Amino acid sequence: MRRILTILLAIFPLMVAAQMVEPVKWSGEEIGDSVRLKAVIEPNWHMTIIEFGDREYEQEFTDSFVVTVAKADLTPIRFNACDDKMCTAPEVWSFESTDRSADRVQNTDRIANDGRSLWVIFLLGLLGGLLAIFTPCVWPIIPMTVSFFLKKGGGLRDAVLYGLSIIILYVGLGLLVTVLFGASALNDLSTNAVVNIIFFLILVIFALSFFGLFEITLPDSWSTALDNKARSTGGFLSILLMAFTLVIVSFSCTGPIIGTLLVEAAGRSLLAPAIGMLGFSIALALPFSLFAMFPQWLKQAPKSGDWMTSFKVVLAFLELALSLKFLSVADMAYGWGILPRWLFIAIWIVCFLGIGIYLIWDIWSVSTPRKIIRAIVIIPSLAFAFYLVPGLRGAPVKAISAFAPPMQIEGRVVFNDYEEGMAYARQTGKPVIIDFTGYGCVNCRKMEAYVLDNDSVKARLQNYVFIELFVDDKRDGIGDKNSAIQREQFGSNAQPFYVQMDAYGQQVAEPMAFTTDPMEFINWLKY
Repeated sequence: MRRILTILLAIFPLMVAAQMVEPVKWSGEEIGDSVRLKAVIEPNWHMTIIEFGDREYEQEFTDSFVVTVAKADLTPIRFNACDDKMCTAPEVWSFESTDRSADRVQNTDRIANDGRSLWVIFLLGLLGGLLAIFTPCVWPIIPMTVSFFLKKGGGLRDAVLYGLSIIILYVGLGLLVTVLFGASALNDLSTNAVVNIIFFLILVIFALSFFGLFEITLPDSWSTALDNKARSTGGFLSILLMAFTLVIVSFSCTGPIIGTLLVEAAGRSLLAPAIGMLGFSIALALPFSLFAMFPQWLKQAPKSGDWMTSFKVVLAFLELALSLKFLSVADMAYGWGILPRWLFIAIWIVCFLGIGIYLIWDIWSVSTPRKIIRAIVIIPSLAFAFYLVPGLRGAPVKAISAFAPPMQIEGRVVFNDYEEGMAYARQTGKPVIIDFTGYGCVNCRKMEAYVLDNDSVKARLQNYVFIELFVDDKRDGIGDKNSAIQREQFGSNAQPFYVQMDAYGQQVAEPMAFTTDPMEFINWLKY
């Protein structure tokens, strides 16, 4: 027992000596746009403070040190303390704001951007559904389906249920995509190079089919089996099966539209695929329901004929143009360099010229109403083709900023490596803007065209070191590294995402997300 007590008495001074010494305790209180900082120092200690970059001073205290600092100037405080026997190691203390207004503003902006994004996806879905109605796989089905319901003795109720069934099936498809892939995987899906290559090939194949080189159809047995099942089943189930038959039969025309919409929606938000399918299905279901409610309208509807062939060719040109967007993402992600911006624009010019020339070719042989309809398509197609021509010489042609490869913005040096950019910032003393972007990021291209290429913005950006980090760059793990920086240092995985820092890596403002307003971006800049 005596030996144990001896050991404990020997160890106790060492334990006391090993305790943490904390002679300085910091606190802070927010007062409007300022912060009142207070350091309480134990008696007989003095403190050295290196704060706000390059101001250094030393003073002895017996009680406390109080200073009021503007929030905009507040940085982590570096200090150490000494008495007549020892000094503490240098420490850093940072004020943690209890005011979450900035977070609320950022969260409100994010919600607003998500809302705008969902509306865009919904409208794209509506447009896709309207296009699908006039395809040769859907239009001829309308009178057959309406006749089927009329023979069954249905009316308003069955027409509405049939439209709702179409909506349920397509929205269910959107929800299924979300459940299968998840939120983060959906964002990766829209920028994944392999997925973009697959969709490029699918759109090209469907375009060639619409040009008449071959026919794409699903096995007849699928639609026949569903149709027979629908006829032998009663109630809502039979109507749902009829709607599913429509989905199967029309897939060869609607497939590329749906696929493109889902990939576009994948990079927006968790609900975007379902919202896109809601817009698509509403537009697609509307004519079936209306013609079933008012069957006399069928007599006035145009029959399938030459106009359907013309529509297929126009759709083929549009699909070829759209396919380049997917090829461009893969090309940039892997650094192949096979589709530069000028070539992308040149092919788009050919596609829209092709639409105009094709519709003009035999315009005198069609009826007057069809001449008018063709003119409505010809004029904007040719005008858009000529609008794109200056893009071959480097003009911004902002109308296609969401699709084309990014243009090089003149007048600023851009670093694509985080460490290199930060080293240059420390060397020059310049502040930093980090642009987390992606080759497949539609909103990134829009922001580059409408904001970063603005003359006033470009003038302000001369004050900064600009670091552009692509999170979907597939070369040597560059994208994974950049994505990890964004997630781990800034707690975000969405693009575009702009971070503003001083030359030493301290954030000087809340991050900036998507905007098309140059003045909003300028007001965000601190230098």
